[in-house]
Amino acid sequence: MRLAIILAFLALAGALLTSCGGSGDSTTQTTSPGAGAATAKAEVRAEWQESPDCRHPAGASRWGCSVGPYRCQAVVTDRGWSVDCAKPGRSIAFTVPARK
Repeated sequence: MRLAIILAFLALAGALLTSCGGSGDSTTQTTSPGAGAATAKAEVRAEWQESPDCRHPAGASRWGCSVGPYRCQAVVTDRGWSVDCAKPGRSIAFTVPARK
């Protein structure tokens, strides 16, 4: 009886694991980004730097804001700010150098 319960649990776990992430809509890019991707990145970065909502709150090491359809998260690093912005099916990352 105990073996049957364990086997049923393993079968259920296996079914759940194989069904997760099975979509063929992978957005992983294996080649270098084209001109369109570079332009989108530059536009998002410019909007992020100009947006009052995205300004670094005093004393914060992490913060977030929205830039158009993107949701952005920024983290203070020793080189400046590391920013990751994402929307469904697309993500952009960039670094804003520390001011000297």
